Amino acid sequence: MDQLKALKYFVKVVETGSFTKAAEQFSVPPSSLSRRISDLEKSLSASLLKRSTRVVTLTEIGKQYYQQVTDILKSLEITDESVRNYQSTPMGVLNISSTVGFGEKILLPLLDEFSRLYPKITLNVNLTDELTTLARDEVDIAIRGGYAPDEHVIAIKLMDNNFIPVASKAYIDEFGIPEDPLLLKKHRGLFFKTPHGKTPWLCEIKGQWHDVSGEAVLTTNNTDWLLKKALSGEGILMLPRWAMSEYLNAEKLMALSILPKISVTQNPHLGIYLLYQKQRYRVPKLKAGIDFLVARIKALSS
Repeated sequence: MDQLKALKYFVKVVETGSFTKAAEQFSVPPSSLSRRISDLEKSLSASLLKRSTRVVTLTEIGKQYYQQVTDILKSLEITDESVRNYQSTPMGVLNISSTVGFGEKILLPLLDEFSRLYPKITLNVNLTDELTTLARDEVDIAIRGGYAPDEHVIAIKLMDNNFIPVASKAYIDEFGIPEDPLLLKKHRGLFFKTPHGKTPWLCEIKGQWHDVSGEAVLTTNNTDWLLKKALSGEGILMLPRWAMSEYLNAEKLMALSILPKISVTQNPHLGIYLLYQKQRYRVPKLKAGIDFLVARIKALSS
């Protein structure tokens, strides 16, 4: 027996006072509706309705049952409506994971605006340079630097993530700019540390890749500390341009023109990627977050 349908039939019979009128409301034969309610009464071992040729009324226990059932159906209706709203209105908890540097510099300021636009979405943001598996770590949106991943996710490239060498004017005045990449080994180096170790200084010379890293003055994953050291003239720093834009624009740091160019990887196509599971895009909170971040971050890098 479909108990939920039987309950709805029962309530409608009480409201209309007629099996025929109730059946019309559900577009079913009166006999079918009557059988459903009879089955309900049998399952309860109780008579809920007094039947006559003219009118249908409630028994004493039927009155109590009707009151309880109408409360239940109303509660269920409210619950169903909340689920429908959840599926159409961006709301709920949105879990976002981002690399630390990008998160602090770019992501968090944007999320302030996002929260104003979508007040029903609660943000749960984790900044980490550790690799994230979306399904295992219950992450809705991940922002990572590197290359498009091989795992079964959608990867949208937000911007380039190419590292460039910089130094302060004070450092350049004291140590100069190396004309040959191999001379970098004699310079003082400020190195960003990833979960796989420090980012090396690499250069391709005559088809061969060389590690031209200078002497390590500092190795850390704290971008602010690295920038402080670079600004005070303590060494050459390699970071993505987006991480140093304000200091480059203010000419507090100078991009070093070293040829051939140096990098932190043999792959020239580094990027910042937004990752999500394809089947989750239709969830309103995810769609809102993905569309917002892609539009805003691409606008910043254009």
